[in-house]
This record gives sequence, C-alpha cells and structure tokens, in this order.
Amino acid sequence: MDSKSIQQIKQRYGIVGNYEGLNRSIDIAIQVAPTDLSVLIFGESGVGKEVLPRVIHDNSRRKHNKYFAINCGSLPEGTIDSELFGHKKGSFTGALDDREGYFGVANNGTLFLDEVGELPLATQARLLRVLETGEYIRVGESEVRKTDVRIVAATNVNMQKAIREGKFREDLYYRLNTIPISIPPLRERGRDIELLFRKFAYDISEKYRIEPVRLTEDARILLLKYKWPGNIRQLRNLVEQISIISQEREITADILKGYGVTDDSLGETGLVLHSMNRDPHVAEAHSYEKERDMLFQLLSSIGKEVKDLKELVHNNMQSATQDNYHVFSEDTPVRETPMPYVHSQVIQQSQPYMVNESGYSPKSRMHYNHGAIQDVDIETIEETPMSNKELMKKNIIDSLRRNNGNRKKTAKELDISERTLYRKIKDYGLEI
Repeated sequence: MDSKSIQQIKQRYGIVGNYEGLNRSIDIAIQVAPTDLSVLIFGESGVGKEVLPRVIHDNSRRKHNKYFAINCGSLPEGTIDSELFGHKKGSFTGALDDREGYFGVANNGTLFLDEVGELPLATQARLLRVLETGEYIRVGESEVRKTDVRIVAATNVNMQKAIREGKFREDLYYRLNTIPISIPPLRERGRDIELLFRKFAYDISEKYRIEPVRLTEDARILLLKYKWPGNIRQLRNLVEQISIISQEREITADILKGYGVTDDSLGETGLVLHSMNRDPHVAEAHSYEKERDMLFQLLSSIGKEVKDLKELVHNNMQSATQDNYHVFSEDTPVRETPMPYVHSQVIQQSQPYMVNESGYSPKSRMHYNHGAIQDVDIETIEETPMSNKELMKKNIIDSLRRNNGNRKKTAKELDISERTLYRKIKDYGLEI
C-alpha cells in the first residue's frame, strides 16, 4: 500500500506516528482485511492493539455487520463459555433465560478477542472447533449450531512460552496465527513519542479549556530515553497528570523526573504513579520486572565467581603435593617415597600431604616452586587419602596439562612406557 493510503487510515482512526514498523502493521491489516483469514496481533500492554481489529473489520466485506470487542481476561472463568457460546435456560444457577452468546449474535460479523492468551484450556478447545468447522454448542444444550464469524485476536503473552508451560493449545495458536501482526512498543518509535505527547496535550487543552503544556529540549530528550513500560497508555496518563497538576506550562526534564520519567540509559527503572492529593515529585511505586531480571543476572554472576574461586583454591592446594613427587602405580603396593627438598619426610597414603620444616603439620602446607620452599599457614584441612588408582589418574591428567597434551613427554615425565600411558588414558576414560 502506498504511503498516501496509510496516512488516510491514520487520520481516520487517530493513529499518530511515522515509525516504519507501525506503518508496516497498518499495511498488513489493510491487505488482510478483504479476506476471512484469522489474524493474531502481538504487542505489549498499552501499545494500542485494539485499533487494528477495527481497521480490519471496517475494510472487509463484513463492515455492515456486527463487530464485538471482547476482553477475554475480564470474563469470569465460570461464565466465559456462556458469554461466548450462549446457554440454555436452566442449564446452571442463574440461567433464567436462553442466551445466544457472542458467536451467535456476531454471525457474519467480526469478533475481536483481546487477551486471548488468558482463555482457559476448556474454552480454547471449543474455540478451536468454531474456527475449524464453524460449529458450536450452547451450554446445557446438545443442538449443534452454525456461525460465520471472522476472528481477530490479540495478546501480550509470550505464546511460545505459554505453549511450553501447557497454558495454551499449540493447535489453536497456529489456527489463530494465520496472519500475524506485530505492533512495536513505544520505546522503539523514536520521535513518535514527542508527536503523541503533543497530541495528548492538545486534546486535554481542548477538553478542559486550558493552555497546552510544552516540552523543553532537555525534557524532549528525556522522553526519548525513557523505556515506557506502559507504552502509549502510560504516556497519555502522564500528559493528563502534568496538564492538570503542574502549574508550569513549559515542562522541563526536572518536572518530568518528578512524575517518574527517568533516564533509563543510565540503568534507572520505574513506573511512578501519582494521586491528586500527593506530592507529584515523590516517587511512590515502580516496576519490579527489570529489577528481578537484574537480580537474576547478579546471582548468576556471583555463582560463577564462587565456582571460579573454588577451582582456583583447589588447584593451588593440589599443586603443593602434585608438582614434584614420584608417581604411584595402581598396580604396585604403596611405598614410602622421599619428598623433594624435605629429605627426612615421606608421603604416606594414610597422611595428609601437609608438611613443614620440622615434619607433618595440620596447619601448614608446602608450596614448591623451582626448588624454593614457602610455608603458608592455613586452617586445618582434613583430606581423604587417595587410592593408588585415583592418584595415578590425577597425575596423568596433571602431567598431560603441563606438557600440553604431548603423550610422549608425559610418559617420560611419569617414568612409564608410552604403551602403558595409552592404556591408562583409555582405562580412565580420558580420551577427548
């Protein structure tokens, strides 16, 4: 569709903005309107999803028939089937008369199902049947009825996640999602934010016969940096609050901050609400969704750092006993082997590898570094002695790391044949 036709649609339905993604959504709506295909509109809460279904209906062959907009999230679960499909008199307590239901009343027209992701699973099954066959049964009745209704649905729910969690039927999702239309959030629309602010300001000015509020340059920049979690609905409410409460007609960035508009590029979050009897410069509430995500990221980062720290401590402790001592074979009995640089001490299977200049000590560990000995006092550490097999396996791993995986050098360092080394690697499952 050409830009002129899109502008005509915008003027007719009061759509403000020139963002490319918004124009694309309007273009798709006009193209699909003459058909009877189901449409599913995606978008965050407050972006204005209710406008496009009306555009689709008014430009379809059904435009002279009934159009109903139904908020599925507001219908009580106990009566939602009755509201949609109707009921027979006496079918349940309170059913004093026959009721036709929206699918019966809107025959040959259009039904807009807003917040369709909130429908209970049982109702989803009945809706799927209507979409596929055009047939439905009223509550408390056995007679099959026919209807010819065009369905346009909208949701702010992550449908793929809802399907994975078993909250929404996958077959119904694909039946509704014949033509998907996505409406961009306000934070992505750039200069449209300023245009919408001006429109709302002039609307309030005409309604209450007051001077319209205006933005200074710093206020305009702040509006563009704010994330607008409530989208257009939040912006309209903000303009109404400022127009009525503020004594100033020229709105600065400081005034906007008093109403909760923050520079989110600096990591600030929050949706501030005001009441008429409270100071508008005091923040009262904010959105916790971003804080929750930030907290999860922080906990994940802390967990990774703790894991890295534990590995570092473990490696440093093991290096004191594994860098320079003779390797035990799992096939030979344990024997006493002199430790380098400590001539009078031996390593035994039943003793922790903790020594100092006078012998074994529960509060010191030796670090060997090219012939130098360094005593490091640490807390008492109780270690479980390794078996010959575990000791052999660890020494092979450490030696392979020191030799960058060179097996010939590793065998020479461990004083075993290459054939034996290959067999040990295979037996210990060290092949990568």
